[in-house]
Parts: sequence; structure tokens; C-alpha cells
Amino acid sequence: MREGTRRKKKDRWGNRMAILGITLVVISLGVVVNLKSASMRKRDLEYQAREEALERQVEREENRANELEEYRVYVQTKQYMEEVAKQKLGLVKPDEILLKPVPKN
Repeated sequence: MREGTRRKKKDRWGNRMAILGITLVVISLGVVVNLKSASMRKRDLEYQAREEALERQVEREENRANELEEYRVYVQTKQYMEEVAKQKLGLVKPDEILLKPVPKN
């Protein structure tokens, strides 16, 4: 009978160790998953901030592209050509009178 009780105690001890081992594995997995999810949340916040910055940059570039398109259209007008001819080349229309200020001495 003594052997039967020893065996039961040995079986109980083995069962307890198995349960303890399984519990430790589950706890360690829980810790690892928690740490990884925290780092993933941090990385997600960084990506969201980067995405917002890139969206603002895209919007600025689209506005700039629109301004350049408007300027391209303006450059092709007769009004722009006349302005450039007057300012840079000093040309005047035949019916215009050019007045120059008298220098003060």
C-alpha cells in the first residue's frame, strides 16, 4: 500500500509541475504579446503622423501645381508680353508717350 500512496504523490507532483510549466508558458506568451502590441501601437501612431504630414505636403504641391498652371496660361497672354517688353526691353507702343523724370542736381 505504501507504494500506491507514493505513486499517487509522485503523480500529483508531476501533474502540479506540468500545470506550473503550462502556466509559466502562458504567462510568458501573454507578456510577449503585450510588449509587441505596445510597440505596434507606438509604430501605428508614428505612421499616422507621417501619413498626415505627407497628405499636407501633397496638398501644398497640388496648390503649387495649380499656381504654376495659372502662371503658364498668363505667360501666354498678350498682356504679359507687353509688360515684359516695357519692363525688360524698354519698348513702347507707337501711340504711347514715355515720360522720364528729370534728375535733380
